[in-house]
Amino acid sequence: MKIRYATMIVNDMEESVKFYTETLDFTVDEVFDVPEGKITLLDGEGFAGIELIESSNFGSGLYSIGMDVEDIHKEIENLEAKGANIAMKPIKIQVGYMAKVIDPNGINIVLVQHNR
Repeated sequence: MKIRYATMIVNDMEESVKFYTETLDFTVDEVFDVPEGKITLLDGEGFAGIELIESSNFGSGLYSIGMDVEDIHKEIENLEAKGANIAMKPIKIQVGYMAKVIDPNGINIVLVQHNR
């Protein structure tokens, strides 16, 4: 597994994007308006990025860590065998498949297998 992104819930998207782009030198990759709010994907150096979500449905802070996997069904099977808390079995999404595991602290670990 490779860490691909950290998802943070923010109170003010404009202020947050300004901070991450102007202060930390990230670049805006994609922006989405969704029924529950806004999503901005930011790229930094290397492989990992940041996903910012502005939504009144969540409190601000770290929401999840996203990880790329080669074979999501195999990863979930291995994690189940190790006693991991599987919150969501693999489902088909636009870019491939997604599943969710909850760590001992309640942090969401989102596994994504991208279409190749």
